[in-house]
This record gives sequence, C-alpha cells and structure tokens, in this order.
Amino acid sequence: MRTFSSGLPLPSAAAAEEQDWESDDVTDSEESVYSGLEDSGSDSSTEEEEEDANDQCVEKKVKDASHSEKMRAGATSQKKEQLHHKKRSSKPLLVSSEPQQLPTENEYAEDSSDEEDIRNTVGNIPMEWYQDFPHVGYDLEGKRIYKPIRSLDELDKFLDKMENPDYWRTVRDKMTGADVKLTDEQVELVQRLQRGQFGDVRFNPYEPAVDFFSHEVMIHPVTNRPADKRSFIPSLIEKEKVSKMVHAIKMGWIQPRKPKEDVPSFYDLWAQEDPNSVLGRHKMHVPAPKLRLPGHEESYNPPPEYLLSEEERLAWEQQEPAERKLNFVPQRFGCLRAVPAYTRFIHERFERCLDLYLCPRQRKMRVNVDPEDLIPKLPKPRDLQPFPTTQALVYRGHGSLVRCLSVSPSGQWLVSGSDDGTVRFWEVCTARCMKTLPVGGAVKSVAWNPNPAVCLVAVCAEQAVLLVNPCLGDKLLYGATDQLLDAYVPPEEERLQPVQWVAATAEEHARGVRLVVQHGKAVKQVTWHGKGDYFASVLPDNGHMQVLIHQASKRWSQSPFRKSKGQVQCVLFHPTRPFFLVATQRFVRVYNLLKQELTKKLTANCKWVSSLAIHPRGDNVICGSYDSKLTWFDMDLSTKPYKVLRHHRKALRAVAFHKHYPLFASGSDDGTVIVCHGMVYNDLLQNPLLVPVKVLKGHALTQDLGVLDVAFHPTQPWLFSAGADATVRLYT
Repeated sequence: MRTFSSGLPLPSAAAAEEQDWESDDVTDSEESVYSGLEDSGSDSSTEEEEEDANDQCVEKKVKDASHSEKMRAGATSQKKEQLHHKKRSSKPLLVSSEPQQLPTENEYAEDSSDEEDIRNTVGNIPMEWYQDFPHVGYDLEGKRIYKPIRSLDELDKFLDKMENPDYWRTVRDKMTGADVKLTDEQVELVQRLQRGQFGDVRFNPYEPAVDFFSHEVMIHPVTNRPADKRSFIPSLIEKEKVSKMVHAIKMGWIQPRKPKEDVPSFYDLWAQEDPNSVLGRHKMHVPAPKLRLPGHEESYNPPPEYLLSEEERLAWEQQEPAERKLNFVPQRFGCLRAVPAYTRFIHERFERCLDLYLCPRQRKMRVNVDPEDLIPKLPKPRDLQPFPTTQALVYRGHGSLVRCLSVSPSGQWLVSGSDDGTVRFWEVCTARCMKTLPVGGAVKSVAWNPNPAVCLVAVCAEQAVLLVNPCLGDKLLYGATDQLLDAYVPPEEERLQPVQWVAATAEEHARGVRLVVQHGKAVKQVTWHGKGDYFASVLPDNGHMQVLIHQASKRWSQSPFRKSKGQVQCVLFHPTRPFFLVATQRFVRVYNLLKQELTKKLTANCKWVSSLAIHPRGDNVICGSYDSKLTWFDMDLSTKPYKVLRHHRKALRAVAFHKHYPLFASGSDDGTVIVCHGMVYNDLLQNPLLVPVKVLKGHALTQDLGVLDVAFHPTQPWLFSAGADATVRLYT
C-alpha cells in the first residue's frame, strides 16, 4: 500500500489496474443500461467517437500499469520511513523549551495522475441536479462518469447491513456515486474529530508558552512615547453625550426607572370566586351560577299564607315532580331546636354537583364594533353627477290632481293626464300648453309610443283606451302615423275579442282621437312594447282577464292568462327580451311570451306593490310599495330583493329608470322625489352600486297625496313629476 502525505492509503498498482478494468466493465454495462436515454437519431459519427474513446482508454491503462511499476520502489522506501516514524513516535515526548522541528515532506512526491483522471469536474454544485441522469459528472477529458448500477431494494440493503462486517465504515461518494470503504486511518481521523481532538496525530497542543514580556521589571520602558494631551483633558465627546441625556431627561423623553413594587408571595386561595379576578390557570373561568336564596316558605316558622292546606297538599302529592312549584312541603316548628335534619340534603347536593359539571356554561363574547365601520363607504354625490338638483319649470293648467305623465321619444313634448277629465300636451322647454284634449272622465294613465317613427299616445279614460295623434312636431311624422292607422284592412271573418275596437267619430277625429278600444271595466294602466306596435292594459276587477295585450296595426286583442293569480297592480314589457312582467300585491311574475310559461317569481317583501320599473338593460327591476319601501331586484342574482331602500316616510306612488344615465327616482305621498344613483356593471360578479344623491321638494300635499307620477327625460338628466297640487314640475 502507498500513501499520500495526508496519511490516506492508496491501492497498489495491481489493485488499481484491476479496479480500472472493473470500472471499465461497469461503464460499459452502464452505457448498455442507459442506451435508451441516448438520442435515437445519432448517426455513424457518434459510433466513431466511441471507438476512439475506447482506444484512448486502452492506451491509458497501459501507461498507468508502467507508471505503477515505477512507483513500487517509492512505496517500499516510504514504508520504511513510516516504520521509522512509528518507532520515534512510540518514545515519550520530552518537553523542551525550544520549539520542535518537524521533518518536512514533499507532498507532490507521491502524486499520481490516476486520481486526477477519475476526478469529477462538475465543481461545487448540488449533486441532486444529476438525479435523473445516468451519469454524475465529467472527468478531465470531458467524458461522462457513469453511476454504478444500483438495483438494491430495501430488503437487499437490510441484508447487506446485517451480513457485511464493513457496512458501518462504508460511505457513498456523492461525486462519483460509488461506495467507498474507509480505512483504519480515516476511521481514526473521524473518531478524533468527533471527540473534539486535532486531526493531525503529531500536533501537540500543550507546547510551552514563550513569554514576550519577562516578569522582571526592567530599567528602560518598552516604549518611551509621551502621554497624549487627551489623557489629562476632559473628553468633549463625553460632555456632548451627557448634555444630550440631560436635555432628554428635561424634555421627559427619558423616564427614570420605576421602583419595583413588593408583590406579596401569598395570594387569595378563593379569589376565583370573584368573577372580576383573573388567575393564571383560569383565564377563561366562567363562575358557576349561584343558588337561589331561600324564601319565606323555607323558614322553620313560615307565615300562615305559605303553609299548604289539605287540598293543596293532596294536589301537590298527585303532581309530577317536574311540575311542582316547590320540591318540599313548607312546615312550621315551634323553635329552632325542634327542626329535624333535612331529608333531601344529600340528594340536593348531588343534583347541584351534577348541574355544575354536566351543564355547559359559555362566556358571551361581546364584539366591540365601531359604529362608523357599519356604515357602508359610499361615494360622494358630487362624484356621481349629472343628476337633477333644482326645480326649473312648473307646468300649470290642470284643475285637479295630475295622476300620470309621459314624455315623447324625442324629449320635446310632454303629455299629462288629470282627474279634471283632460289630457294636456306641453312643450318641455317652455312649459307652454300646446293642446288640451277633454276625454270625459278621470285619466288614470297615459303612455307615449316609444317608437320615434310613430306619433301616438295611449290614454286610459274610464272604461276605454284612446289612441290619440297629438299632431305635434313634424308634419310628415304625424301624417305617416295617420296613414299607418288608415291602412288597416278588416279580416273577412270577424274574430271574437275581449274588447271592441271602434274608429273615432268626426268630432273626436278633429280633436286628435283616432281609435277607441272599449273595455267592459275601468282601465287602470296602459303601457307600450318597445317596438311600438303592441300595448297592454290592466283592468283590476276583471277576473282572469285583468291583463289584455293589444296589437294596434291589426286591431287585435287577447287575454294571455286563463287564471287569476291575484289582483294585478301594473304590467311592463321587457326592453330586450320577449318577457312580460306582471306585478300583483306581493309578487312580480316574469312570463316568457314565446314559450308561454312562467320564468321567475320575484318576492317583493312588501305588503302592497304600487309601481314597477325595469332597467334599460333588462336585468334589474325596482318596485315601489304603499308601505314606503323601494325594492331593487337583480334577476340574475336571486328572486329575493338585492336591496330594500326605506328613504320615504309615506307610500310610494311611482318609480322610474333613466334610459341612458345610471339614475332612478321614486315619488311618494310625503311630497318628495328621491333621485338615486344606480350603477349596473358589465362585470356580473360586481354588485350594483345604489347611492341616494338628491331629495327634490316642491309639490304641496293635497288631500294627503303628494307626488303621483315621475318620468325621466329620454336624453337629458332631467326629471318630471306630477303632483296632487295640479302641477307638473321639471327638475334639471
């Protein structure tokens, strides 16, 4: 065996040669095992490279064999030196005052190129990077160092651990992946390091110390440097620090330490009876409920009214124990000496113990919430403009309360109906009454046709719906409307209809009436479809025919429902889909007119629905009710209200959405109109933002009635309101 200068043994030349041939076999087998990992598309050039590498490997083995023979002579001489060194080291060490001179050795004398050839050159990197590869690195020539074949499972490892006597000294080299058996010298080195000793055997940690200064006082000093001036002058830096600390104490930034309070070493053993005291063990201690104090009936000499008569005693004995008011019979004794032992004492103590450890007690945690946190963070109204803020115009002329109003699609004209039996047409910008149409009865509802190509107004008067051409604005427009109505051709066979379509007389035609739809009962409401051909009317007292749908171009009417689902309050057409909304007293039903089925049933959570409005996009609905609530429904979200707004003090009469701006308004009997910002987002996950922005006042209360109808201008952020004070007001 030959060794490095560090003392680690190296295998002999023959052993090294055998090991080289074995490692070559291993690498060949490794290449065969991992051949599937190589690129299958390699060409003949790779085969030629492998043949060159094999030739170089054979030449290298021959050189190594000749080199190892030369090194044998050096190895024998080194063995002699080691034996001579052991004899010297076995002699006792003599402690001398002079430092020991150790023989220096040439550490490169026995260096061989074999170690360098197989050394892994990947450097200081985590070896886990090579976990999924068949090799563990590269040698100096850039060739792969393949991992040894490891097909041992857990059982084989356990058997190797039990049977291999050298298992305890075998370690795995991470750089090459091979198992290395530690020599005796290496094991001894590890054990010395574990014991906290020095790695080198020849190192003596207890060599005598050489004093630099002697213990005898000499005449001459070691250094004759004169003392600094700063050694006998007060320090300016310390003075500055002290002045800073004095200033801090004066300003109160540095507080003196408080004297420690003398805490007594004893404590109250029964302090846990006090609910306010907190012991270390009982941080969450819940005190047991106290027993009820005894009353007069438990006295040994109770008043006579607490003693039971014979009938009461018999009734007490017949009752169940759980039903008795008292679980004992009050008794009277002459003196305290005559009172016997209480028979139920142990029983009651036992029940008390059961109550204490079986009945759960819990601490009610009070949540300290700041009231400001409960108020939702709403944007400021000035950030949500535009919206109507001030009263601009008042339209006067009606003699009684104005029940309804409607705006033309162009926004130039306004129509209003009143209980004085007239319908008035106004110019919006000037508040000038352009036309007055007497209809011979109270007007309950008016609706301007939403189609801008048609100039037509539907008016509910008593038991009829009048289709009126006001002849305002463009002559071509209202002329085309008359031509459209005159182009009607009656069918050959008369169809049975729930209403009668009657053409207007010459006198009515001169006033502007074109068609009269005669209903058998009083008509409450009329509303147009978005296309402008269909309109619906509501007859509250007409059984299953409370709702009728009419087609103006064909003069055809039908009843869509066979059964009555309650008293209908109002109806609406969906702006974009073939849906029809019917509001009864407590519910809003959404019907699909194409499929002829009920799609949704919205629960209004109010006592009596008064009005209904739908968002221009069609996914949100608001309901006003007579119990002063406004409910907002998100039909995609739920059939229950998303928000209930209680801003008004009295009944709501009307609600309305703006066609283009995120605004909605509600009019109430308290004489106010509340304008709210209602932003509906395109993101379905974001809830609508509802913020009340303005309370509009102006209408005077008449007969306990305030605002009866509201409507937005089709293009501007303006609001019209009809009141019981016989006026129509414009807010801009």
